[in-house]
Amino acid sequence: MIVLKFGGTSVANAININKTIEIVSQKSNNNKLVVVVSAFSGITDKLLLAATQASCKSKNYLEIYKEIETIHHTVAQDLLSKTVFDVFFPRVQTQLDQLKILLDGCFLLGELSPRSKDAIAAYGEILSSQIIAQALKNAVTETVYKDSRQFISTNSNFGKADVDFDSTNKAIQNYFNTNPAKITLVPGFVAASKNNDTTTLGRGGSDYTAAIIANAIHAKALEIWTDVDGMYTANPKLVKQAQPIAQISYQEAMELSHFGAKVLYPPTIQPVLHSKIPVWIKNTFNPQAHGTLISTTNDNHSNPIKGISHIDTISLLTLEGSGMIGVAGSSKRLFEVLSQQNINVIFITQASSEHSICVGIQSSDANKAKQAVDLAFEVEILQGKIDACTIENNLCIVALVGENMKNHQGISGKMFSTLGKNNVNIRAIAQGASERNISVVINEKDVNKALNTLHECFFEDDIKQLNLFVMGVGNVGEKFLHQIYNQRDFLKQNLRLNVTVVALSNSKTMFFDENGIDLKQWKTLLQQGQPANAQEFVNTMQQLNLRNSIFVDITANQDVAFLYEILLKESIAVVTCNKIACSSAYHHYKKLKDLSRKYNAPFLFETNVGAGLPIIDTLKNLIASGDKVHKIQAVLSGSLNFIFNNFSNTYSFHDVVKEAGVQGYTEPDPKIDLSGVDVARKILILIRESGYPFEMESIENNSFLPTECMNTTTNEDFFKSLISHNNHFENLLEKANQSQSRIKFVATFDNGKANVGLQFIPKNHPFYNLEGKDNIVLFYTDRYQDQPLLIKGAGAGAEVTASGIFADVIRVGNQY
Repeated sequence: MIVLKFGGTSVANAININKTIEIVSQKSNNNKLVVVVSAFSGITDKLLLAATQASCKSKNYLEIYKEIETIHHTVAQDLLSKTVFDVFFPRVQTQLDQLKILLDGCFLLGELSPRSKDAIAAYGEILSSQIIAQALKNAVTETVYKDSRQFISTNSNFGKADVDFDSTNKAIQNYFNTNPAKITLVPGFVAASKNNDTTTLGRGGSDYTAAIIANAIHAKALEIWTDVDGMYTANPKLVKQAQPIAQISYQEAMELSHFGAKVLYPPTIQPVLHSKIPVWIKNTFNPQAHGTLISTTNDNHSNPIKGISHIDTISLLTLEGSGMIGVAGSSKRLFEVLSQQNINVIFITQASSEHSICVGIQSSDANKAKQAVDLAFEVEILQGKIDACTIENNLCIVALVGENMKNHQGISGKMFSTLGKNNVNIRAIAQGASERNISVVINEKDVNKALNTLHECFFEDDIKQLNLFVMGVGNVGEKFLHQIYNQRDFLKQNLRLNVTVVALSNSKTMFFDENGIDLKQWKTLLQQGQPANAQEFVNTMQQLNLRNSIFVDITANQDVAFLYEILLKESIAVVTCNKIACSSAYHHYKKLKDLSRKYNAPFLFETNVGAGLPIIDTLKNLIASGDKVHKIQAVLSGSLNFIFNNFSNTYSFHDVVKEAGVQGYTEPDPKIDLSGVDVARKILILIRESGYPFEMESIENNSFLPTECMNTTTNEDFFKSLISHNNHFENLLEKANQSQSRIKFVATFDNGKANVGLQFIPKNHPFYNLEGKDNIVLFYTDRYQDQPLLIKGAGAGAEVTASGIFADVIRVGNQY
């Protein structure tokens, strides 16, 4: 014999009930069945709401009752032929009328006792089971209905009654030994006390009813039919990558159900555990799916972690004080107090010094618990031996569950480091000696990030999800997004990185999509966004609180650069081509570097110098390996190199500068490049990365621009000034030609001094043949004294800058 239980969604309406009937009919071809059903979806909540409204003297209960009556009438009418309905439904209506009388009584008395509450809540299953049984008879005539109150006996603990298994097992066995029906359909959730009062087994108790019957009749299997393909590795509503678990042990299933795996009511496993009855979790709407098998079998070669679960709305109660150290009975007193208040303890941890005890309880019990504990320890608190207990709210518990965790080293460390990298603060830790469960208490706002981060770590074949928040989608930003789109499959297959752009912003609008922006139509989506605001952009990042978040700054905006501090403190990585932050005051630069280390948040800015060239990364490796930089010589402006390489008697200085802007080699304000400020920022960053505390004011800037050009306030005026001072630039060119040299704008650091400015480079110098927009850097170090380390290549352009930013993003992914 097999016991099948169908949940509320499986019997939500006539369409779903017909799917249920089809499954039952097929199963009955080869087996005798006991079918346990829940109330129609949402009915139990409506019953309890109606009862509460009635007891509060609100006539709204009449409207709710009418909804309940209409739902049952509609479902019955849809399932049954008119002839059968006309004969059958009056019996259902009689019970609906009895329900109405109970609700009227609550209204008249203005109260709702636990006994009345159970009597009212039971009507959900009582009504649904009779309607489904009548419909099932049309498919399988050998179907009988049996009220579970006639054989499940409990005490009078209304709301969650305790089962008397001796009398219950005898009654179930007596009934089924003498009843040869092909299918017996019973209501779940409901039972009866020894006084014949209706009791309930707790919310979700229909699973428990099925398990009780399965154990009593020694069923071949227990099948729990619901609306998902089994128990999942995590809550699929919060973790999109969650997967059904094919097989799990009874103990693992109990742990997961205790920690919020809502497809299974926690007490369900206990009755079938000792009988070793296999339990299947199956999907009514996808009956061909494998589902989850719960049994004694344990696959020692599978993932040691079977699932990740959590409990919301937890509060931590902490009792501490020197008066507890070595004093026997302190823990006993604490737990006795909580037990007397009927407060369930979900989580326990105690310091080995016995100085403090910390317990996790439902937040709804927090105030009651504090009052009771403070009263129980009132004397010790007044004597100063123990502190008044503290309550921390807005917490949740996240648990790793797996039978084989005890056989694998490092799982705890992996769990804690994974959470730490994503700035998830752990408030308390508990791990049993069986090592079947590792539980941590964290802030409730971090639960989504924690679950996804842990699931990615333990279940997703090491594919890391990177969530990008991109500010600045101009020329470089557009190339960057195009590169991500083109490389997304390669990154996933070869680097195990899943790069998702979650947010975009330009100077006018910003757009967010937690599920990832479609990069085929990002321009259209961005136009539909909200007004751009850098601070609000960062605030939304924090609120979304996504794992492995990376802020990508592709602007030259000072206000944006000064938001990095906030981001790094939230363990959000920063990738930037914006040079302002790293070339600002030294103390600010150092603070950002320190925050990056403290909060384990990567701060990468390779494109600050040399666009996509690996200049900073190479320099970091030199310093990290113990080398010391003494001198730097560099051409660091691809735009200036392009300008002076193309400036000739044929092309005026004005025309070449214009062309450099068209090609995307200069900043939007070309004066930043031509004034030498941009190069000064770059050499400053290299000096600082070499380990020297240097300020911008210490760099001598030998500008080649006339004062009038420097004093212009608009691009239009600037270009006019270049024309009016054409002779000045022609003289520079003539001087270079006469000395058979080439003009280069060179940055130099030597013996603690730095300068930038034009130099006439002779033919035998490494800089002489520097073509196009190329950059070149020479590092003279302890190891590279006579022959400097040379890095050379394209140092400007949207494509190469975008590729440098992309490379930094990949570096971040490899660090997570």
